[in-house]
Amino acid sequence: MAGGGVGVISGGGGGGGGDNYNGKVTWFVILSCMMASMGGVLFGYDIGISGGVTSMEPFLQKFFPKVYVKMKEDTKISNYCKFDSELLTSFTSSLYIAGLIASFFASPITKSYGRKPSIVVAGLSFLAGSVIGGAAINIYMLILGRLLLGVGVGFANQVEFRWRPAPHLAQVGRVGGRFGR
Repeated sequence: MAGGGVGVISGGGGGGGGDNYNGKVTWFVILSCMMASMGGVLFGYDIGISGGVTSMEPFLQKFFPKVYVKMKEDTKISNYCKFDSELLTSFTSSLYIAGLIASFFASPITKSYGRKPSIVVAGLSFLAGSVIGGAAINIYMLILGRLLLGVGVGFANQVEFRWRPAPHLAQVGRVGGRFGR
């Protein structure tokens, strides 16, 4: 199960372990970190949802009837071989391909305009993809929704927070010799 948290470095011994840091953890900082970490949340959410929904019988009946019939006819086939459909594969992989391509566009946009516009684009495209996917009446609407979800995930992953150790924390690694010279 994925999880996260906020770590605060406390002082203790004058070894540069945060003694000289006078910043405070405010609600704005916490909210900013939560928003910046949404890329991973969106990606994990999609993996959980798409994996479960593609094996649900009502979903397969509505959008992939050939796969459903094949699944019901041959009960001796392994679960890994039941869903042999290019259309179903397109449905599943469309988000990941869109996310990959969108991340290439998100990088220069984030560099030029900052994280805030990129996070807004990510949120709006994920919202639009969710609405289209929820209202889908055919497979093409479903894939369009997945493409928009992928754009949202790609932008959000590009701007999500990446932790880098502060220079004073590099000394901590040298104690054990693992991260040292």
